[in-house]
Amino acid sequence: MTTETDLRATVADIYRSESRRVLATLIRLLGDFELAEEALHEAFAAALRQWPRDGLPANPRAWLVSAGRFKAIDQLRRRARFDASLEAIAHQFDLDQEGETEEPDPTLPDDRLRLIFTCCHPSLSAPAQIALTLREVCGLTTEEIARAFLSTPGTVAQRIVRAKGKIRDARIPYEVPAPAELPRRLDSVLHVIYLVFNEGYSASAGAELTRAPLIDEAIRLGRLLVELLTPMRQDSEARGLLALMLLHASRSAARATADGDLVLLDQQDRSLWNRAQIEEGAALVLEALASRNVGPYSLQAAIAAVHAEAPSAAATDWAEIAGLYEVLLRIHPGAVVELNRAVAIAMRDGPRAGLSLIDAILARGELGDYYLAHSARADLCRRLGLAEEARSAYRQALALTQQGPERRFLERRLAELPR
Repeated sequence: MTTETDLRATVADIYRSESRRVLATLIRLLGDFELAEEALHEAFAAALRQWPRDGLPANPRAWLVSAGRFKAIDQLRRRARFDASLEAIAHQFDLDQEGETEEPDPTLPDDRLRLIFTCCHPSLSAPAQIALTLREVCGLTTEEIARAFLSTPGTVAQRIVRAKGKIRDARIPYEVPAPAELPRRLDSVLHVIYLVFNEGYSASAGAELTRAPLIDEAIRLGRLLVELLTPMRQDSEARGLLALMLLHASRSAARATADGDLVLLDQQDRSLWNRAQIEEGAALVLEALASRNVGPYSLQAAIAAVHAEAPSAAATDWAEIAGLYEVLLRIHPGAVVELNRAVAIAMRDGPRAGLSLIDAILARGELGDYYLAHSARADLCRRLGLAEEARSAYRQALALTQQGPERRFLERRLAELPR
């Protein structure tokens, strides 16, 4: 027999797993972020009251969407006592949604994907696109987004409010763009999905190394994007991104000890790697590279595939990885790509060769606030026996990271240096 406590726990589980999907559908139906967010919370409050009494509905998500929609209409009608125009809007919702079902639109598998394209509309700035998507589609708090992008919660909150206002005032439609408009919208969508994955794969702060729900969500959205774009023949980079995420996610079980401490790639137990994800990712890499439009995600996925296919760390083909970074740097120049290339060259040609490249990047004033640049420099100095330089670089890296496992790793390396 299901108790009231069990049902309340079920509501909590459904909130964790379904609330962002319910919100995305409510935004589509209501056309307003704030109204949809109020409706979402009203729907779950109603579920807490009614489900223990009436039992769990056959389709909880559809029930929540329906409840939220009617709560929003009731809210508009209450407000209509002070603004008569809202009564007309509420009545129009009734007319527009008569017979509406919560089944997915056949032209789009998931309302969250529709919402991502809306959040990534070109009329919004890139920081606003990212902040809005991470907040509304993935449910990150403003504090989490601020930590991830080295900003303040107040700044992030202002970006989100302004972005919502612009979508509302400009009446930006909640839809996937037509094929002719996809290219200029797709880069932002891919970037946002990649950032969601990165926040899951290597959390920007906190006690845990990873946030598995974000990894799963990013991969799920990546699959939906490939499915959407394949008939339009614009799926090459979406396949590359999906491959990249799968290949990185395949290492998840080996990336931390039982105590949650970080395990570097060259020390990981490769028998723990997920072979099914590696095989799927490697096949997607080949498909992406077969396209004439090879982009940065496909090349990064090719690099990840070289790591995944090496039977051991010692057998890694660093020459091929360095060569792929050379190509990536030409089509997608940037200091982080240069840093990764420097690390690959250090593995191929020795630590001194890599150190000179990293020092050149830092001398230009780039990546000074990027802890991985100082961590990489510290590691190369350590390998060269430059203990004081390594110590200084490890301390700089420590000052720039808030993630528990990363901090413990850097502290261990710092303590291991000879006095």
